[in-house]
Amino acid sequence: MKDVTGLVVFVLTVLVGRAGGIEPTSEFCIGTQCFTVFQEPSDFSAAQIQCGDQGGHLMTVRSTVSHDILHILLGNWTGRFWIGLHLPSGCPDAAAVLKGFQWVTKDSGSDWFNWAPSFDSSCSSHRCVSVSQEDDLKWTQQPCEERADGFLCEYSFSDSCKGLTVAEGETVTYRTPMGFVGEDVLSLPPGSTAVRMPAKTKYVCSSEQWLQAPWSCEILQGGCEYKCAVPPNNVPSCYCPPGQIINPANKVTCEASAEDPCLSLRCAHACYKKGDSYACMCDHGFKLARDGRSCTDFPDCRDKRLCTGENFKCVNVPGGFQCVCKDGYKRKDGLCVDVDECASAPCEHLCTNSPGGYTCSCYEGYKEDSKSPDKCKLHCGKEECAAECDPNDQFMCFCPDGYIADERGVQMVCIDIDECSSSYCDQGCKNTFGSYVCTCSAGYKLVEEFRCVKSSEGDGGAGVSGAGTTPNMPTGSAAPYPEPTRHPSVVTVGGLVGIIVCTVFVVVLVVFLAHRILRLGRGKKESAEGLKAPEGEAHGLQQLTSDA
Repeated sequence: MKDVTGLVVFVLTVLVGRAGGIEPTSEFCIGTQCFTVFQEPSDFSAAQIQCGDQGGHLMTVRSTVSHDILHILLGNWTGRFWIGLHLPSGCPDAAAVLKGFQWVTKDSGSDWFNWAPSFDSSCSSHRCVSVSQEDDLKWTQQPCEERADGFLCEYSFSDSCKGLTVAEGETVTYRTPMGFVGEDVLSLPPGSTAVRMPAKTKYVCSSEQWLQAPWSCEILQGGCEYKCAVPPNNVPSCYCPPGQIINPANKVTCEASAEDPCLSLRCAHACYKKGDSYACMCDHGFKLARDGRSCTDFPDCRDKRLCTGENFKCVNVPGGFQCVCKDGYKRKDGLCVDVDECASAPCEHLCTNSPGGYTCSCYEGYKEDSKSPDKCKLHCGKEECAAECDPNDQFMCFCPDGYIADERGVQMVCIDIDECSSSYCDQGCKNTFGSYVCTCSAGYKLVEEFRCVKSSEGDGGAGVSGAGTTPNMPTGSAAPYPEPTRHPSVVTVGGLVGIIVCTVFVVVLVVFLAHRILRLGRGKKESAEGLKAPEGEAHGLQQLTSDA
């Protein structure tokens, strides 16, 4: 069997691109190129994407030959269709070869020009080009975001096949990987299939020649009407559902059979003739189990020849495999191209794109959060640093974990906290910037980052330590709030204000008490003098009485 690995990759690439997509209404192939028409209303960008998903691009019309192909493709269709000509930036240049426009292939070369007389060279002119049979396929400017009636795609390939020779009374129907079906073709790309009637024999184009079915089971089920399998002789073979047998003439179609020799074997998938008897075999991508009837999935991706394209990877699926792009890549124009993850802003601070991935980094004064690599948190890394303050509120300041804010004149600073002063560790403790490390004595081992437990023999737990930027704190103790490694300034602005207020309060209190004491002393003196007055009055009265 001829090696068809390259054909497998080509066909899979095109079929994946076509998955869920639309099929062309017209196609023309010549030499190593195919051109298709899609009657699907689309804007310019969507049209280019759909062509790219099938391994091509919007059609370029650079010669009289390609212009004639336009006439063939659009001869029976009305409406406007996008071609691959646009103005990517700037203003039209009337003196340039293509008036400043470019083909979607990013070049400006062209041997053919067919601009409409209404061409607008102003900077506000429309930037994309469409053609229509109604105006003789003139290149007409049209808004890129406007939906045309369809678009034309162009595909290039190598190792094409010419049409099969047709005998009298026969017909051959072709189908290209792009989905077009027709009979009158000049050239066909690899992966195209042909069905010769009335014999119903099938062929596939590979390396400039037609291979008759059943070919490799990896390509379109080997051309089989029902299913394809590979018996022990490694020659692809078609088989049919129970009650039917393979047509011996074309070896791909199924026909009814009165006696099916495979029924009694109760094969999970199919059977084949083995000498004078029959034996079970499995679908492609499966292998026969030990019981001789059941089938198990075969890991196709072990074959390193599969999915060898740059940035492709092979994925096993039940009964086969798929060629997909590696993580960080996406399919475009039949290739796996790097995805710029930074465009979606996945990082809190800085993002650096790289092939197949990206890297987050942080601004100065921050470091990556170990619990969430896309996030950043404050970081000092020394005994004290300037606090991070809100520019609109100088009193709203923040410090890294393990630091405490201190007012230093008009500036707020962050000072490292000495956690070791708070007895967080069972035994030894070493303060670090923003954290601390617990250690244990010989014969003990550290658990839960702060507790020391007796080591069993062979543990070798002497001096075991643990550290982290946010270590687990013990929950059973009521340790006081930790003090900073280095005490803040002796008198801060707030402290000075407090001292002044307290001093004034004390002075007022002393004056008040002194005043109170003086008033009490004066009151006692007046009371004493008042008690003597009645005695004097009595003596005076007696004197008046005796004089009388």
